[in-house]
Amino acid sequence: MSHLIARLLPLLVLLLASCRCQTGGQFDVCRSLRSSEGGPGWEFYACQPPPANMKEVMQIRENPYLCSDECDASSPDLSHPPQLMGDRERGGLITYWQTVTWSKYPEPLLANITLSWNKSLEVVDDIIITFEYGRPTSMVLEKSLDKGVTWQPYQYYADDCLEAFGMSPKRVSDLAPSNLTRVICTEQYSRWVGAKEEKIVVFEVRARFGVFAGPKLINMDALYTRMETMKGLRDFFTFTNLRLRLLRPALGGTYVQRDNLLKYFYAISNIDVPASSYQHSESNKYFNYR
Repeated sequence: MSHLIARLLPLLVLLLASCRCQTGGQFDVCRSLRSSEGGPGWEFYACQPPPANMKEVMQIRENPYLCSDECDASSPDLSHPPQLMGDRERGGLITYWQTVTWSKYPEPLLANITLSWNKSLEVVDDIIITFEYGRPTSMVLEKSLDKGVTWQPYQYYADDCLEAFGMSPKRVSDLAPSNLTRVICTEQYSRWVGAKEEKIVVFEVRARFGVFAGPKLINMDALYTRMETMKGLRDFFTFTNLRLRLLRPALGGTYVQRDNLLKYFYAISNIDVPASSYQHSESNKYFNYR
């Protein structure tokens, strides 16, 4: 009898592990059947849920509170609250948050947009911010790992990185495996190109993944291995909060026109943050997802 129990015990352990993984909601991707000299068996690994666009659950806070002269919070057609950065555009109607105009120039027109989730997230694809009426000529994307207690830069954006931040401009394609977590300043999403279609500012996650997984992200095993073994790599893609520091609005490719300051402001219609949430359990060697 004891011999039978000894033979069944490994099977019971595997069964319990599979059930626990199933409670995470992704049973089919938590294990795979592998062959070995001892016969077939289940290999268990991190339960990776499908990524979700975290704008559906993010909390948005604007500081200081800014609103254009045309704003009227009591009128749906004239209100531009921060929540419109994360709503769903319906029927082709674009809704957006908008600040006051730059009427107090040369005093800087500054705004902070804080995105909060109250949990740890791991970004899995490009973060995309859609600006209406021109992208900022200078801004910073920051992140927090401790729910907003401390902040660190994620990426700088400017039409002139050297002038704005004292940094030489770089692209993600300039990075190598040894410095993949380097914070860079890019001019790619800030310079005026004379086209209204140029609305988006991107934090390029896929390009960083591609440094290890290849341009088409085919070799994901290499990326996963590096995530577990390279110091600081997983933390680089992890955050609890994001913050946009808007420092200088779009100028339309020219100097500031003092006689037409009403045309300078910030407006954001959408923020996409594709990410997964997780909590790592050292004792079980896999991830529990909330």
